[in-house]
Amino acid sequence: MVMPLSARPWRDLRWLILAPHPDDETLGAGALIAQAARTGHLAGVVYLTDGSGSHLVSDGRSGAIKAVRRREAATAVRRLTGSRQQPPVHLDWKDAAPLNEGEAGFDRACRRLVSLCRQRAVDAVAVTALHEPHCDHVAAARLAYAVQKNVRHRLVVAEYRVWASSVDRATHRALVTAPMPPGKRRHALHAHRSQLTAAYGPGFRLPVERQHMAARDTLHLRRRA
Repeated sequence: MVMPLSARPWRDLRWLILAPHPDDETLGAGALIAQAARTGHLAGVVYLTDGSGSHLVSDGRSGAIKAVRRREAATAVRRLTGSRQQPPVHLDWKDAAPLNEGEAGFDRACRRLVSLCRQRAVDAVAVTALHEPHCDHVAAARLAYAVQKNVRHRLVVAEYRVWASSVDRATHRALVTAPMPPGKRRHALHAHRSQLTAAYGPGFRLPVERQHMAARDTLHLRRRA
């Protein structure tokens, strides 16, 4: 069964989006961000890593790539939400070097997000799926579930997919957003020039087929055992 985000109780949730890297917010949760912003239910967008691992640069130039990706993230979020009022939050983990629960950096990030959830009255966190093939995507999901465990109010965690192909319907329920204009989503993705062009030298390039995004996002809620 697929439930629309516009139905109760989902439509009243206040959403925080946790993205592993700048561009994942658009690829996996762009329609959710746009809908939540439009209805006044967006609590913010948080990036786990600094994104600097996307390019082959010397240590001395990694700061430049971090700055580029931070600017791109701000532009993408502004294009999805239509507002400058809520800039993204950056946790600045090193790209492709995920931390584990119990490590100081992980626990510090968890406390920061727990505090953010309280301050912004967050009811739900959307994050990349636990079975995603990228280590940072998995780490983001583990962080979201750690926040859920430590926060003092009921918090929904919903998983979105960027690279994962499918979800087991026996273990998950599906929640679908309203459609968003394809042009608006592409416009947000095009903010990430470092991931789409050779403007910043050798590095990751998003495959052309992944640049064709669906109008809706499907979120997956883990069923309780």
